[in-house]
Amino acid sequence: MHDKSLTELRAALAAKECSAVELAQHFLGRIEVHQDLNAFVDVNPELTLAQAKAADALLHSGHAGPLAGIPLAHKDVFVTRGWRSTAGSKMLANYVSPFDATVVERLERAGMVCLGKTNMDEFAMGSSNENSHFGAVKNPWDKKAVPGGSSGGSAAAVAARLAPAATGTDTGGSIRQPASFTGVTGIKPTYGRVSRYGMIAFASSLDQGGPFAQSAADCALLLNAMGGFDERDSTSLTHEHEDYTRHLGQQWSGSAGAGADKPLAGLRIGLPKEYFGAGLADDVRASIDAALKVYESLGATLVEVTLPKTELSIPVYYVIAPAEASSNLSRFDGVRFGHRAAEYRDLLDMYKKSRAEGFGPEVKRRILVGTYVLSHGYYDAYYLQAQKIRRIIAQDFQEAFKQCDVIMGPVAPSVAWDLGAKGDDPLQMYLADIYTLSTSLAGLPGMSVPCGFGAGANAQRPVGLQIVGNYFNEARMLQVADAFQRATEWHRKAPAGV
Repeated sequence: MHDKSLTELRAALAAKECSAVELAQHFLGRIEVHQDLNAFVDVNPELTLAQAKAADALLHSGHAGPLAGIPLAHKDVFVTRGWRSTAGSKMLANYVSPFDATVVERLERAGMVCLGKTNMDEFAMGSSNENSHFGAVKNPWDKKAVPGGSSGGSAAAVAARLAPAATGTDTGGSIRQPASFTGVTGIKPTYGRVSRYGMIAFASSLDQGGPFAQSAADCALLLNAMGGFDERDSTSLTHEHEDYTRHLGQQWSGSAGAGADKPLAGLRIGLPKEYFGAGLADDVRASIDAALKVYESLGATLVEVTLPKTELSIPVYYVIAPAEASSNLSRFDGVRFGHRAAEYRDLLDMYKKSRAEGFGPEVKRRILVGTYVLSHGYYDAYYLQAQKIRRIIAQDFQEAFKQCDVIMGPVAPSVAWDLGAKGDDPLQMYLADIYTLSTSLAGLPGMSVPCGFGAGANAQRPVGLQIVGNYFNEARMLQVADAFQRATEWHRKAPAGV
């Protein structure tokens, strides 16, 4: 059962080959067996099975939707009633939310069954999932490697078939990069498509929820349930909700008569020259080139484009994101909820000790940077300038989209690195996000699709192809990804031993 797609699982439930309770028990058993991956931080079988029984009742009623009875896992940045909601931090290690995030609420309403909460970088700050208070997650393809971050627990859970789907969040690449490193499909929608209500905030103008699954078709189903306007979220878009599956399996727009063997005839794929220069590993380049040849065989045309401000995305992001983090994390002060120091002299001492004990090194680093760039005398020099360049980065993408329909390239410069390899050099960790940050700064939708593996010692470490669409172009982007997955088998491969 654990190798089936969401559609296949739903068909099995409809045919009464299994019940939602039996399916949940199957995946709970797998989570128990593979605890060494450290993908989950909280599992509550009693709550899971109660939801599964409710799903069985919904299925029996004959009014169940396409996701009813299917298990999933939630990244621990989404507050979830009944489970702990920790954001991977000691600060919230024992926090249990009295309400559900909108994403959690909508997926439960669709009949999905929560298996538990997945491990993550503390407050979603990291590219390797080594910053969690609960320890590093291991990559199921190679347990010596990182799974990527910050949504590494969700990605590892789907890759290891511990859950058929999972939620994640992407601030600067935190869905796409772990999806690439673990060989699963993950999508970050247009900023504002998925509600941020109940998502523990890191950088409010960048954070965006999205799904992980084996395939683009599965992600489209999940996005149908997750997306849509939410009046409780001031950053939620009022754009009309749509069916993200509507283009799957169809000919590309304007390519009538091209033939079934050329489903993407007329599609123009933009290749930013900045994504294929120095710094891109040879084995990653080889997998990306092979994927692009598949697209050409499907009828697509490759076009070189330029995104000249790509190299500025790292300094811009690491000014804006820490600035917003320093503001958002000020609420964690030991007063109302979260960790409070056991001993302190007065209120100020309680603030200092509670935050010093509750936050990890990376979170402290970003709070300090953010506070600095927002301070008097530096706001204009750093934060304001970063916002101006952010606008230019977004304009670069719009110029590129005049020449192409989607943009493609690598997700990261290399395959997953070894656990601990970059722990002492934060800058090297930041540079791993060079190809994903600009998309986040522009608020564009992007996704990662499995397309191969590394070479030599990295032959068991996956490579992901990044696909970037224009605003509100998720359905077309998913169509492009789905066409590739119909022609290849990369998304069906699973790690040995799982």
